[in-house]
Amino acid sequence: MFDIGKYHSVLIDFVVLYGMKLIVAIFILAIGAWVVKSLNRFISNLMVRRNVDPSLRPFLGSIINVVLWVSLIVVVISQIGVEMTSFIAILGSAGLAIGLALQGSLANFAGGVLILTIKPFRVGDFIDAQGQSGTVHIINIFNTVLKTGDNKTIYLPNGPLASSVVVNYSVENTRRVELLFTISVNNDIGKVRQLLQQLINEDSRILTEPEPAIVVTNFAEHAITISTRIWCNRTDYWPLFWEMTEKAKAAFEANNIALPVPRREMLNQKASTGLK
Repeated sequence: MFDIGKYHSVLIDFVVLYGMKLIVAIFILAIGAWVVKSLNRFISNLMVRRNVDPSLRPFLGSIINVVLWVSLIVVVISQIGVEMTSFIAILGSAGLAIGLALQGSLANFAGGVLILTIKPFRVGDFIDAQGQSGTVHIINIFNTVLKTGDNKTIYLPNGPLASSVVVNYSVENTRRVELLFTISVNNDIGKVRQLLQQLINEDSRILTEPEPAIVVTNFAEHAITISTRIWCNRTDYWPLFWEMTEKAKAAFEANNIALPVPRREMLNQKASTGLK
């Protein structure tokens, strides 16, 4: 005959035994979560005080956070009564399966380690990579975050980024500005060079070393291309580029420097005069 009382007693013993373990485990989890959060905050502040490279802070913080949480979960599971040998075996098998499934993510992880080790760029650098341009905002474990000039956020996977060509515009303190002006062949090149040299002399942002250069870089049937190459501090690059372009246009107009005649207009002129 089925003895209800016997099984009722066993059930109560089970609930009392494992219920208390579960309550203790939940308590440990709650306290541990608070400790992990406090330790993460402390380590973050410590890295700031010790002047750790800003590029490394998010990466190290993420690694430490993962280690702390894994340790906490192991403690909680052992408190419930799960055999750690079996748990570690299951964890190893799961890790292998996850590793095979997430090969791309592991490649991104390795790329993140490589980037933070070699340091082809740092937080705050303006770079051009993977067909994208922007200021490095954060270097995470798996991706690098860029902020564009129009405030867009771009996430670049670290795997391809670590093995691709990266142009870093922030390494050197100076940059060369190259302005190309296309004018008609009928203009006096000496006069054009004199006008451009005057604009260079009037702008204090232009460095004298390396020396500015004004050269003819292309000569066609109806047009000449003059390249003005000047050096400036990195922060002055775009303001100088825009302002010099505008000033050159105004100087050309004021001194009757003719631009090339558009091909369609030239053909119309030939047709009207009967030329071939």
